Amino acid sequence: MMEANLQTQWEVITRGAEDIFPEAELRSKLQTSLKENKPLRVKLGVDPTGADLHFGHIIPVLKMKQFQDLGHHCILIIGDYTAMVGDPSGRNKTRPQLTHEQVMENCRTYQEQVFTILDPGKTEVVYNGDWFADMGFVDVLALLSKMTVARMLEREDFAKRYQAQLPISLHEMVYPLMQGYDSAMIRADVELGGTDQKFNILVGRDIQKDRGQEPQVGVCNPILLGTDGGEKMGKSLNNYIGINESPEEMFGKTMSIPDTLMRMYFELLTDVPMAELDTLDKEMIAGQVHPMDVKKRLAKLVTHRFHGAPGAALGEAHFARVFSQKELPEDIDEVFLKPEQLENGRVWIAKLLREIGFATSGGEARRLVTQGGVRIDGETITDPGFDWQAVDGAIVQVGKRRFAKIRLR
Repeated sequence: MMEANLQTQWEVITRGAEDIFPEAELRSKLQTSLKENKPLRVKLGVDPTGADLHFGHIIPVLKMKQFQDLGHHCILIIGDYTAMVGDPSGRNKTRPQLTHEQVMENCRTYQEQVFTILDPGKTEVVYNGDWFADMGFVDVLALLSKMTVARMLEREDFAKRYQAQLPISLHEMVYPLMQGYDSAMIRADVELGGTDQKFNILVGRDIQKDRGQEPQVGVCNPILLGTDGGEKMGKSLNNYIGINESPEEMFGKTMSIPDTLMRMYFELLTDVPMAELDTLDKEMIAGQVHPMDVKKRLAKLVTHRFHGAPGAALGEAHFARVFSQKELPEDIDEVFLKPEQLENGRVWIAKLLREIGFATSGGEARRLVTQGGVRIDGETITDPGFDWQAVDGAIVQVGKRRFAKIRLR
């Protein structure tokens, strides 16, 4: 079953990994696994707190796929109970709590999306509600006794909130213990996650030791930055690329990332060999290859991963037509303006952008205009006080990807 040698497995597993702890223990586990022809038990926990996944969510899933392809046993834990608590990692405030019904509805879509990457026939799926639902209050107290308040406040996110006198709910402090308990229940050898999960994974090691188990090793990937190049990818910042988005949108959004992010995206989202990536970096620095061509290759690869060859070709053709050739998309949504939305046939540009759904507030609309991101029939609008004479059939464009055709009733 275990076909790849130690060096090959190590190269695959460490690709894109920012932190492996303890590294020596992972080498030892891999050596034992090869010697005994016994797959490692590799754990990834996912909390279905929303319906859709983006590229940032699926980085550890792709790492699990690498373990799976090497012949290891992959266990996907659906956190139907941890999702009701909400992972506080990296948060500066308490997450809104979900009902179990909301979580279970999200579970359905999560599994559909995760299994576009993992082999469902080779993936063990378990719900942590299978054990948490049966715990009594005495069991909960026993679990809580494994952690001190002082150690919990060592967490960077909790420490910052405590110093800033921001609320920390007691149920949030239970989360790392729940995640660690999951590891003990499935006897995990390896746990995957982002670097923001290190504290939780270390708690899992402690709980496993307390139960007489060999502790797991953490393999953590860096946090994927969003299309803005500065912040963690997330829907709240609108800097995400969803894995369920159309090929055209996925290709276009990937093309919009800063050049400085290309290496990270290549390492974490594609299988291009590291030596080849090193060569591409040198060629771009030397001016032998244009960064735009490299980015097109990246966009084509990631779109192919989720939409296949036809989707990648569709995304590339759409980008060439709309962005490279400056042509309009074939299908532009029509937005109807009623007479009462106009004043003597005119409309303030900020109000127009709100009416057609391209801005949620006047402040956001004014920023879009002053930043030069708004065009009407190809003409850039730079005056935030501009009153537009409404024209039936006019094309309003915001940024590179949002278009609307105005229709007058």
